Amino acid sequence: MADGYDPDFLPTTLPLPRPARDVHELTYPRFTVLLDGVRRLAAVTGVNIDGGALLDLPRTGEWRLDERVDADRQAGPEVYSRNDLDRGHLVRRRDPGWGEVAAARDAMEATFFYPNAAPQAAGFNQSKELWLGLEDHVLAYAESTDQRISVFTAPVLGIRIPLRFWKVAAWESSDGLSSAGFVLDQSALVDAARGVTAPPPLGGFRTFQVPVAEIGELTGLELGPLTDADVLVHQGARPLARIELSSADDIVL
Repeated sequence: MADGYDPDFLPTTLPLPRPARDVHELTYPRFTVLLDGVRRLAAVTGVNIDGGALLDLPRTGEWRLDERVDADRQAGPEVYSRNDLDRGHLVRRRDPGWGEVAAARDAMEATFFYPNAAPQAAGFNQSKELWLGLEDHVLAYAESTDQRISVFTAPVLGIRIPLRFWKVAAWESSDGLSSAGFVLDQSALVDAARGVTAPPPLGGFRTFQVPVAEIGELTGLELGPLTDADVLVHQGARPLARIELSSADDIVL
């Protein structure tokens, strides 16, 4: 299926981070999913976003299994039945939706394959400004450049329902490659023992900007140039300390 994540999308070559364990590499239009077939969820997703060419098309597409992978190796519809879990896009629907209309629509619809989904606690959209909107915030910041970013996202794999998700955004600034890392923690909303979601308490979704190196340690991924390009370290914003975000104004870019 189509072209997949392009490591040369930015002026600085940026390889797709890879785990040490075996994964299924699944390419889609403008993004790639590295699927952990044992845990049945993505270990890494990588997408190229051209902010200057994004289209706002009507929502189309239905969740479906990817026939290139055995059904029992991907978390399909049964994971989301008879519970309060939502199917959460890892690569957002609009992320690859840029350029010509037909190509953008195909890319958007491809985000509905189950390898690009992860179980999220009901009410996850309460975190829209601080999680789902992070790429938009980085794109706005990068307006003075070529408006391109590459974004990597996945759950922190462990138990059946992920308690944390991570995201690294990368863009080219006047000083070269820049990156920013984020972690969302939904553990306050998930009863891990029962595998169900708990009633959402106030502030149940907590979003942090963290050193990219911390994400590497958390996931076991080799993040290569993303670690060295971390704006938290370069701008001296309490190096190696995480920042809990309460609004987009707290994000350090």
